[in-house]
Amino acid sequence: MAGREFELIYRHLGIFGAGPQVRLGVGDDAAVLALPANSELVVSSDSVVEGTHFPEFTLPEHVATRAVAAAASDLAAMAADPLAMTLALTLPDPDELWLHSFSQGLGRCVEALSLPLVGGDLTRGPLSLTVTVMGSVPSGGALPRSGARPGDWLCVTHTLGDAAAGLALILGQLQGDDEIALEDEEFLESRFYRPTARLEWVSWLREHARGAIDISDGLLADVAHMANASGCACVIDSKAIPLSPALSRFDQKQCLDWALAGGDDYELAVAVPPNTVLPPGLIQVGEFHEGSGVQCDYIPVERVGFNHFGA
Repeated sequence: MAGREFELIYRHLGIFGAGPQVRLGVGDDAAVLALPANSELVVSSDSVVEGTHFPEFTLPEHVATRAVAAAASDLAAMAADPLAMTLALTLPDPDELWLHSFSQGLGRCVEALSLPLVGGDLTRGPLSLTVTVMGSVPSGGALPRSGARPGDWLCVTHTLGDAAAGLALILGQLQGDDEIALEDEEFLESRFYRPTARLEWVSWLREHARGAIDISDGLLADVAHMANASGCACVIDSKAIPLSPALSRFDQKQCLDWALAGGDDYELAVAVPPNTVLPPGLIQVGEFHEGSGVQCDYIPVERVGFNHFGA
């Protein structure tokens, strides 16, 4: 692909590199970014692989959206403002139609998330993407997952479990799919295909939160990471978990399985001091305590979070 690599990059991916902090983007050996004054760089990478992170028949624009949103969600969890991203894309073939559709989804992400594409790589192989995102925080202001303290509230943004239900619908794993209202099906599938990186919470998190993590592998698994890093225990109240109207139409136990262990939500789990006034969209679902581990009054019967390498 060497001869066509640069042509394809410029035609489909090289148009998304403009941004206020970009001094040199696509087209050189490396990108050059300007950091805001008195700030630090935050960097995170996420890889997605066809058949593992998205079904083989996923539309190219949805592949782009999932990959970028998953990576950008880590910036939100660190309370970082977006600066730019790079993309390493591996394709089985230099398919112009696929790349055109992919670039449409990528362009929407660049605009919505203020994440110009400033570099990367394009090569041949099984379909996979690695997105590296860069953001900035005021010096010393990065929000770690290790900041929770005993007595802090555990809160989550918006609703949980929608993406896992959407994937089950996409894969035809639910019985009685024809009984699901079309608008509910579309909503749930969109939560899988088009997750939202919660960058709108960055300012609030900097002012009020002690710690945060994005919910990618399921609430129980990710809160366990947070509790372990903080040297705390956490107790989760399953009855307090926010569920969307579309999800709530399913069996309650199934809803909790998805919400607690389904993964792919890319919402935020946040530790805040007790008695914090919570804005709309942020819901308390538990509390941190002395000790270790995570307890919940409901444990999913099949799995507790996503694991790439099994049990």
